[in-house]
Amino acid sequence: MKLALVRGTLAAALGLALVMQPALAADPSLKTEKDKHSYMIGMLWGKQLQDVKGDVDIAIVQKALADSFAGGKMLLTEEEAQQLSMDFRTKIQQRMEAERAKQGESNKTEGEAFLAANKSKPGIKVTESGLQYQVIKQGTGPKPKLNDQVKVHYVGTLIDGTKFDSSVDRGQPATFPLNGVIAGWTEALQLMPVGSKYKLFIPSALAYGEQGQPAGGIAPNAVLIFEVELLEILN
Repeated sequence: MKLALVRGTLAAALGLALVMQPALAADPSLKTEKDKHSYMIGMLWGKQLQDVKGDVDIAIVQKALADSFAGGKMLLTEEEAQQLSMDFRTKIQQRMEAERAKQGESNKTEGEAFLAANKSKPGIKVTESGLQYQVIKQGTGPKPKLNDQVKVHYVGTLIDGTKFDSSVDRGQPATFPLNGVIAGWTEALQLMPVGSKYKLFIPSALAYGEQGQPAGGIAPNAVLIFEVELLEILN
């Protein structure tokens, strides 16, 4: 569920009417700027509100929107609406947190099982921190130090194979200070001579932990897998 949804107002919920009214079931053609603006509002609100459409009665939403546009008598006072808005946001936030906690527990169990099985595979090395890695290609250059800035190519996936990030796909190597990334990367890159390519299996505690990184598609307690090629030490 989107955090932006929690921060929205109850007024945004009225936007559902713009995308779900029976009168708009047919293609409105969008001939004028007004048509396009109207459709744009409905489209954006509709996307934001997909996760709460089960919490509202669309017929009542339509009535509230019509009453508000017409300047008619509303069935709630402004004070009541404001209180309901806060209650609604609290309810959705609590549900999001419960869902994330449940997902985090599932990911923790699956991740631990994956790492336990993975560490016994040929070529897998395990450090004291629990980081696992496999040498795909061993370079001959120097190894970076903690305060160095490095240039790398990488592909990041989840344990189910889902790709969540790739400098290779973007065609642009990433540069960053070694002490400014997740702990698993900081540790692993210091093991790699320039020119090396390693496959990293990073426990969630050395990645984004219980918080995850929702914007990057990384759930709570997710184990991350990276293929990383160290191209250069920049300083």
